[in-house]
Amino acid sequence: MEEIKANVKTKMQKSLDSLKSNLSKIRTGRAHTGILDHINVDYYGALTSLSQVASVTLADSTTINIQPYEKTMIPIIEKVIRESDLGLNPATSGEVIRIPMPPLTEERRRELIKVVKSEAENSKVSMRNIRREANDALKKLIKDKEISEDDERRAQDEVQKTTDQFINEIDKLTELKEKDLLAI
Repeated sequence: MEEIKANVKTKMQKSLDSLKSNLSKIRTGRAHTGILDHINVDYYGALTSLSQVASVTLADSTTINIQPYEKTMIPIIEKVIRESDLGLNPATSGEVIRIPMPPLTEERRRELIKVVKSEAENSKVSMRNIRREANDALKKLIKDKEISEDDERRAQDEVQKTTDQFINEIDKLTELKEKDLLAI
C-alpha cells in the first residue's frame, strides 16, 4: 500500500516537471535561455545539446547571445535555431550569434494562453489517470485480501489529497504563465 502511494507521488511529480518544462518553452516577450534547452546541434556526427557546444547568455531582456566554443559551429547553430519551431531569427556578428526576441502581438498572446491551458489540461488528465491506476491497484489488494476495506478507503483518501495538491500546483503554474504572457 505504501509502495502504491509513493509511486503515485513519483509519477505525479514527473508529470508536473514535464508541464514545467513545456511551459518554459512557451516564450513570452522577454528573453530567457531556457527556450533553447531542447535545441540539439550536429557536433561531428553526434546530436549534442546547444549548451555543450556554446555559451548561452542574455545580452539584455530581449536578446540572447550564443558564443560557440568553435568558430566552425556558428553556421550550424544558426541554421538549427532558424529551422526550430521557436520562430526565432538569429543574426551573426563576428563570433557571437545574437537572437532578438520579437515582441508578441495581442493575438499571439491569446494563442499562447490557449496553448498553456491545453498543456495544463493534459497534465490534469495525466494526474487523474495516475489516481485511477492507484485506486485500481488498491481495489486489487482488497480483492486479493491483502488489505482491509478501511485501509483501502484511507489510502484512496490520501491518493485523492495528493492528486488535489498536484492539480492545485498545475493551476498555480498556469496562472503565473498567463500573467507572464499578458504582461507587456
